Amino acid sequence: MAEDEKGNAVVDAEENVMGQEKDSSTNKEDISGMMKSKEKKRWGDEELDDDKDVEEKDDKISGAIDISSLKLNEKGTVDKPEGVLKSDKLIEPVDPDESHIKAVTSGDTPYTSAKTFEDLNLSAELLRGLYSEMGFEKPSKIQAITLPMILLPPHQNLIAQAHNGSGKTTCFVLGMLSRVNPKVNAPQALCVCPTRELAMQNQEVLQKMGMYTGITSVCAVPTDVGSHVSSSRRGPVNEHIVIGTPGTLKKWMSTKVLSMRYITILVFDEADHMLAQDGFKDDSLRIIKDIQKNRGNCQILLFSATFDENVKQFVTKVIPKANQVFVKREELSLDVIKQYRVKCPDELAKVEVLKERIFPLAEKLGQSIIFVRTRENASMLHSKLEAEGYKCTSIQGGLKLEDRDRVIKEFRSGLTKILISTDVLARGFDQAQVTLVVNFDLPFKHNHPFGPDYEVYLHRIGRSGRFGRKGAAFNFITTAQDEHIMDMIERHFQREVPEVPWDSEEAFETVLKNAGLA
Repeated sequence: MAEDEKGNAVVDAEENVMGQEKDSSTNKEDISGMMKSKEKKRWGDEELDDDKDVEEKDDKISGAIDISSLKLNEKGTVDKPEGVLKSDKLIEPVDPDESHIKAVTSGDTPYTSAKTFEDLNLSAELLRGLYSEMGFEKPSKIQAITLPMILLPPHQNLIAQAHNGSGKTTCFVLGMLSRVNPKVNAPQALCVCPTRELAMQNQEVLQKMGMYTGITSVCAVPTDVGSHVSSSRRGPVNEHIVIGTPGTLKKWMSTKVLSMRYITILVFDEADHMLAQDGFKDDSLRIIKDIQKNRGNCQILLFSATFDENVKQFVTKVIPKANQVFVKREELSLDVIKQYRVKCPDELAKVEVLKERIFPLAEKLGQSIIFVRTRENASMLHSKLEAEGYKCTSIQGGLKLEDRDRVIKEFRSGLTKILISTDVLARGFDQAQVTLVVNFDLPFKHNHPFGPDYEVYLHRIGRSGRFGRKGAAFNFITTAQDEHIMDMIERHFQREVPEVPWDSEEAFETVLKNAGLA
């Protein structure tokens, strides 16, 4: 493990305390009934697991615009709908399917959504990277709407929410690449991520997209002791773009090896978690403050698939004069991902369902991710399956960083098809071949307010069905508490999650066929 400046061991993990088995007798009334008696200990839950990452530890805005209501007039411009204030700016729809995306703009800049990447006045080098390296043909829906907001002067701040797998990463990566002057050998763009895996993944995308630009980048993430270089001993950062986790970035900033004087664009990926009270709020606010102190006109971009109401209210106060793009809560649960509940009689039956129902089918369909609550569950499930001859890997915050990197590399290359993970990979992990997600343990908040972790649920199932591909998610249920959590998730997203009999091979084959996977 890496160490901080005081020599303390540093842990880099994104798994929240939802994985702890606690007696939640103080729950809110909507779940009080299911928690009256203490649950018996589950398979693999011998220890509590607090994988909180200790290393990374007003202008009035105009009303929302429903994009489906906008129409082109005879002159080819947009007619303003009745009742919309004069100061509101309009965005033309790319197609009728965008009606679920709502945009709120601030300031006097008119925006028109981009139907092609050429509409964005990108450099020839960036266009070449988009087409030849990334294989893109045209902007996705979220890209078409947000990229003009990011790239056009006066480079307004942006708070953007969109579905998992919709192309959010391209939005802020392209934004950073477009704002950099390659002739200035100093950091000009900064991207803050909750986990090292996500930071490294984002750098890979940036290097691929910016291959022909001459723009350089560096990843500021924790390292193991053997390869660790003290921030005070490394030379000054000269790379144009820095992508990293909060703890490492703070060290580089505090030791003055990372200068903020030329930063023109600041990005928070998985921004709802970065600015949540139980996430990295303090670290994120300090980074924002330090940059604004050195560079008052820095553009701030917040991207995530989820923003709960508390975080949404907070970020709109912290990030002034921001354009906003949001998706209705009930439309966040993607239709391309078919969701099912599987009632199992006990914990061992959950393992049987994996072995006898899911794995035989999964081998033919692509790759699968199995999400568990705790590090102990991940290790014990992995050991049990391996002992019975199943080839799989597992990842959790307790692994050495080099082992985490190896597991990710093997899974990305297709060497392994089954990955067991805690929530360290729930957010942002992008692997197009993943078609199945299994919630071996449902996500649950053990800190106030108690109840299902809706945001983590959405991020988990969003590891499948990337970029509009088909996917399926199976939710294992063994107790009345599980049943109630699943019911609450259904109501929250207004999506029915039908039951699949745990002991019926034919039923599993049928639902996967209905999901377009068999």
